[in-house]
Amino acid sequence: MKKELKYRCKIFDVLEEEFVLPNGKQTRQNWVSHKPTVAIVAVNENKEFLLIKQYRNAVKQDLLEIPAGSMDREGESPQSCARRELAEETGFQARSFVKLFAGYLLPGYCDEYMYFFLARDLYPEPLPPDSDEFIALVPTEISLARKLVENGEIFDAKTALGIILADKYLNGEKLLQQ
Repeated sequence: MKKELKYRCKIFDVLEEEFVLPNGKQTRQNWVSHKPTVAIVAVNENKEFLLIKQYRNAVKQDLLEIPAGSMDREGESPQSCARRELAEETGFQARSFVKLFAGYLLPGYCDEYMYFFLARDLYPEPLPPDSDEFIALVPTEISLARKLVENGEIFDAKTALGIILADKYLNGEKLLQQ
């Protein structure tokens, strides 16, 4: 049917689209088109997750998160993007990347698809951060990170999911998809 670009910015596009529902009724909806993204749960030799703290203007507060970012370079694979984002946001690189999960974040109104990775065997290899990112590295014991999720002190959904998935994987539990 008909699709129209309503707004474009650095991070996403807003589209309005007419389409037919399964019952045959025609409708119109707006939705956000976003490049694929990655999220990385990095674990260091001290059995700590490398969380980051950064201010998020949309929610007007600092959030504790796992490193993440958009696949915004031509031909970049999910793992290549994960390597770049890990180095930009934590100053580390990893010798081992394991895919934990991949899926849509908010399919009710956005097509953003996120790949979750566990990064291990870390070594220093920083890349310059993006100019609009002010990030503090917060190494956090795995058991504490799990408690922060359970207590509702981490309320970024991608971070909560990443911590839960990585913790299960590190404890030998089978994940739904890998």
